[in-house]
Amino acid sequence: MATVPEKKAKEAFFDDEFALAVDLYSEAIRLDPNDANLFADRAQAHIKLNAFTEAVSDANKAIQLNPSLSKAYLRKGTACIKLEEYHTAKVALQNGAAFAQDDSRFANLIQQCDRFIEAEESSGLTSTLSSNGSITSVPSGNGSHFSNRNDGMTKEAEGDSLVSQKNEATLKRPKYRHEYYQKPEEVVVTLFAKEYQQAM
Repeated sequence: MATVPEKKAKEAFFDDEFALAVDLYSEAIRLDPNDANLFADRAQAHIKLNAFTEAVSDANKAIQLNPSLSKAYLRKGTACIKLEEYHTAKVALQNGAAFAQDDSRFANLIQQCDRFIEAEESSGLTSTLSSNGSITSVPSGNGSHFSNRNDGMTKEAEGDSLVSQKNEATLKRPKYRHEYYQKPEEVVVTLFAKEYQQAM
């Protein structure tokens, strides 16, 4: 049977008071720390607050308490997508789909992960850590822009030009994502763009 804090948390969530919902779910968890549903529900409130790391933590705890709780995997997958951890998200969603085969949300989110993973791989970039600790993107592969002494300077210049073109193309192509929520009277859509350069 639901406790008073849990009931109030659900009401707060329904009223879009997500921070209050998190506090009330935390209170309910203190009363019943072994209820996986409470952690999964608090994870959803964290997602609404864009607190994705906390959402993953709560979803993991819910899965630990109840490994067959499908909504916990859904919360983890959703939060990991927001954190751009697409491989982790896909694994979580595939595991959750096994417990909710009629829930199309899993298939839709898995397809979304596949698209993001494919886009990452097709960009041909991998991240490397430079000596000063900053992360630099370089083309993946065997590094055709490096020349040996027998190839002469021409091949090296061609390789550098190719790298420059690849990096320029990658920098020019912004990455987009969106999120939305719906109320009876309105739909709110938020668009996010990475590496977007506004025209002067």
